[in-house]
Amino acid sequence: MPNQQIELDSVFRALADPTRRAVLHQLSQGPASVSELAQPFGMALPSFLQHLQVLEDGGLIRSRKTGRVRTCEIQPDPLATAQDWIAEQRAIWEGRLDRLDAYLKSLQETENGDGGNA
Repeated sequence: MPNQQIELDSVFRALADPTRRAVLHQLSQGPASVSELAQPFGMALPSFLQHLQVLEDGGLIRSRKTGRVRTCEIQPDPLATAQDWIAEQRAIWEGRLDRLDAYLKSLQETENGDGGNA
């Protein structure tokens, strides 16, 4: 469980930045070289490489070097893990909100003197 939490933290850290999300969007179209990925951002290459490192640390991309060209590709499994966690949290909160709604309705009925007879 602690390892899964650390992995999830890395994924959310990687997704927290708009530049990194844009890189993932770009990679969803297919593999791309680092220079192709960096081109739209107008930042120094070392700064851009730090973004790629965060994505790689989060397991969201994988890179390989062929000759002088480093190519990146998306790794979707960590996104599925994050999606599962979000779905789990959503179910918990929807259940809590449903119970709160039922409780508030019962209070309202009690105050109106309905005694549960609608």
